Amino acid sequence: MKRTELLFAAILVPIDWAMLVLSAVVAYTLRFQESVTHIQPAIYTIPFSQFFGFACVTSALWLLIFALSSAYGIRANRKITEEVRRVFFSCSTGVLIIIVLFFFNRDLFSSRFIILATYVCSLIFVTLGRLIVLGVQRKLMQRGIGVKNIVLIGEGHVAQLISNEIANVKRLGYTIIFQADSWTEEVRQHIAQLQPTRTVDAIMLAQTERDPERQKDVYAFCDEQHMTFLYAAALFDTQSSHMRIQPIAGVPVVEVLRTPLDGWGRIAKRLFDIVFSLCALSILLPIYLIIALCILIDSGWPIVFSRKDNNDRVMRVGQYGKAFWYFKFRTMKPKTDSLRYSKELQEKNIRSGSPLVKIVDDPRITRVGAFLRRYSLDELLEFILVLRGEMSVVGPRPHLPEEVAQYSRAARRVLNVKPGITGLAQVSGRSDLDFEDEVRLDTFYIEHWSLMLDMIIIIKTPFILFQKRRAL
Repeated sequence: MKRTELLFAAILVPIDWAMLVLSAVVAYTLRFQESVTHIQPAIYTIPFSQFFGFACVTSALWLLIFALSSAYGIRANRKITEEVRRVFFSCSTGVLIIIVLFFFNRDLFSSRFIILATYVCSLIFVTLGRLIVLGVQRKLMQRGIGVKNIVLIGEGHVAQLISNEIANVKRLGYTIIFQADSWTEEVRQHIAQLQPTRTVDAIMLAQTERDPERQKDVYAFCDEQHMTFLYAAALFDTQSSHMRIQPIAGVPVVEVLRTPLDGWGRIAKRLFDIVFSLCALSILLPIYLIIALCILIDSGWPIVFSRKDNNDRVMRVGQYGKAFWYFKFRTMKPKTDSLRYSKELQEKNIRSGSPLVKIVDDPRITRVGAFLRRYSLDELLEFILVLRGEMSVVGPRPHLPEEVAQYSRAARRVLNVKPGITGLAQVSGRSDLDFEDEVRLDTFYIEHWSLMLDMIIIIKTPFILFQKRRAL
């Protein structure tokens, strides 16, 4: 997903609100024009300041109707007729709700003219505002800004149709940077070489032959490289429930969405992370000071574990495989991190055979560190990383670069989202889970994300933390 798509989708919210308020103001002004009052005198009036405040609040609530009717789609290639239809439906629903409310409470407001005029003006102004935004977005796409770079795989009539349509219709928002007749190992390697710079946004499969195994391989590769996967619908059926269909040259092209966190889900989750982390940090500050004091008394400096024994930064792997500087409260004796892969400690690794390392009865852990680990208090500093945008409150746990390097293709799917302080795998077994089970649960979370699921995981986390489990 391009950031420009998110930007323009987000811009629609304040523009819609402004257009709705403007519609109400214009309707109010028209009501008291002499040409109107001459026909229908104003029996019941409301001061403009009071009316304006009411219009601002009502318009904000009206936006919820827009959101519920999917009027804030992320796609840049949406049609004008689709925009008009959504505006008409949303505004009509909104005004019907207002009419019903005024029917039961006439003391609130009773001017039928203003209600009707606001409705008509909202249809005009909101549509106009959206068409301006859409026009600007399409102009930028014509200049190559916000366009998705795709690789087209296929030959024959269908591939040629799609190729010509993408080349001639810029509003589709695609540009073909590479085309191949079929999916081969050479094509795979070529695309993989381009990905460090995020050159390729999507792969579109338009092959006429049916080769399910090869098609699945393309889909798995897209997942691994964090790219969008599209295919001509006539090629094969998908097992995914997250799809978006759009016609290109008359051919139904299906986009398989990796996660509901693409689009508005991503914005909602980020806003939730910021608000929740700010609240958590304000509450946890005294606890931070107590933990820091306990560490200092027990084993001295440093209080925070952020550097390796060689003074390199401690890194974890985040979204899309990007490494970030990680820190938490120190729970081990100073200068013992390098012993992690020593023969003595590897004999105590209860996850041998998997990419992760979990050492039981680790002699490096301090007395205070053992307590902090038992209740995961050493990870409370991660709320700072959430505010920085490198982690999320809920998500798969962040792992070391050397651990991620051993991930299978399927396991790398967990890198499609930001790592979290807690997650579905953590509330389903903490360190007791096998790596495969952890990946399975994290994948389920990615595919079925919702704010409600995040809330359930957050609520369950304290109960799991304070169960009497052995600290690993």
